[in-house]
Amino acid sequence: MNDDKSPFDTPFRIEEVDAVTPAPRARVDDAAVDAGSDRKRDYLDGFLAQAPESDDPASPGGALYEGVIAALKDIFDPEIPVNIYDLGLIYGVDVSPDASVAVTMTLTTPHCPVAESMPGEVELRVSSVPGVRDCEVSLVWDPPWDMAKMTDEAKLELGML
Repeated sequence: MNDDKSPFDTPFRIEEVDAVTPAPRARVDDAAVDAGSDRKRDYLDGFLAQAPESDDPASPGGALYEGVIAALKDIFDPEIPVNIYDLGLIYGVDVSPDASVAVTMTLTTPHCPVAESMPGEVELRVSSVPGVRDCEVSLVWDPPWDMAKMTDEAKLELGML
């Protein structure tokens, strides 16, 4: 047999320590900015907070479309303290080139106590957005509303996250 010892036969040395120094954090040293440069150190500041710009005011990201969405976010379900947009009751918002708005929505249940008044309130609020010519609200029951349609903000507000 071979009398050579395997490296796995050596005993382990155990060392006990009271504390470990933390690893150094990555740092970015402030670079000298050229006098002629207007570039800020954090040139992506606010980049993700910006809404996409659209040439067409009626398309998503456009001023008219975003105004309609903001109006819908001002309407709250009387039984649930969340707006109807984040609640997932709005299935679609279509803004035509001539500023006519069509909203497709549902309610949490067909027996909802505001089934008669909510579509009228949506029509009134959307029609009041500057630039909207008229509004048509379609109340649909298919697909039925469920909690999966709520935004994360709504779920957080209701303590579901």
